Amino acid sequence: MKRFLAVLLLLASISVAATDAAPSFDDKAAERFAKLALACVAKEYPNKISHVLNSDADVAPPSKLTPAFYGCYDWHSSVHGHWLLVRLLRTFPNGSFAAAARDALRKSLTAENMKQEAAYIRGEGRASFERPYGLAWLLQLCAELREWDDDQAREMATNLRPLEDAAEDRLKNWLPKLSHPVRIGEHDQTAFGLGLILDYARSTKNDSLARLATDSAKKFFFSDKDCPLNYEPSGEDFLSPCLGEADVMRRVLSQEEFAKWLKDFLPQIPTTPSGSEAATANWLSVTVSPDPSDPKLAHLDGLNLSRAWMLEGIASALPAGDLRRHALTAAADEHRRAGLAAVTGAHYEGGHWLGSFAVYLTTRRGIQK
Repeated sequence: MKRFLAVLLLLASISVAATDAAPSFDDKAAERFAKLALACVAKEYPNKISHVLNSDADVAPPSKLTPAFYGCYDWHSSVHGHWLLVRLLRTFPNGSFAAAARDALRKSLTAENMKQEAAYIRGEGRASFERPYGLAWLLQLCAELREWDDDQAREMATNLRPLEDAAEDRLKNWLPKLSHPVRIGEHDQTAFGLGLILDYARSTKNDSLARLATDSAKKFFFSDKDCPLNYEPSGEDFLSPCLGEADVMRRVLSQEEFAKWLKDFLPQIPTTPSGSEAATANWLSVTVSPDPSDPKLAHLDGLNLSRAWMLEGIASALPAGDLRRHALTAAADEHRRAGLAAVTGAHYEGGHWLGSFAVYLTTRRGIQK
């Protein structure tokens, strides 16, 4: 009951608007999300490390192993925590958090730190390290910096190049060998990783990586039909396998092709005219974490956020008159409200990463035109 009341209070106070207009949130909401990242990017412990030991020389604290991305509980969360700060600085350059965010980024994204991070990635026995989730988020950080017309951003983007190159090399070596997609609701999901990789490649005009990501998505998913949406969610999902697949396919198919593909892939989406009382979000219910202090069960709060941005992305790729758009938007709005209400910071298990998902959703990063 206490958590239910807290969610109601947050829903009433959150200033994020579920509209197609930009910006879709205000400075106060941005400050709240920024504080979550600022509280963790330099917080070394607790730390869930994914580390291959080759010898005693590899026994070291996280800040020695990966001197930039050692906070926020794990490497990938630290990476997208830094992305969050850059994204918010670009969106609100004069925000109350701006000075602290710039200082945190300046301390982390140094040339020396990036050289050490790149050496770590390329180390023996680490071929699968953070693949694809953490590497894809790293590329998003690189793209965000490159798109930002700012002197500090240009310096940090240059510093990141050794690590950016290492991540790209790892992905280009891996994707051609991947024989089947990974269809789960956690970090190893192929579809979500491909979406972030493709957005980075297009933003940075990396044509070879864009072709590889596009060809991989079509190879893995073009023939798929009747995705079992009723099987979702699994108890520890923070990504939807079905929606994640549709969200990457809308990036690689024409509008006409995607509309047809989606009909075969997700026939469960209701077809109702805009404004119809029959068009509700009931076809895809929101989720509630049974224990937001549990690091795995807290994933369900993030699932609402990622579903919201995927639903919005899918709807954005359909023709204006497509009768599925209203049901997709209605479901996105409900997931948005539930997801944002859960971004409280009350528990570090969720607080160290949910802010990044909230910012990705509210700034519409994945559907920038």
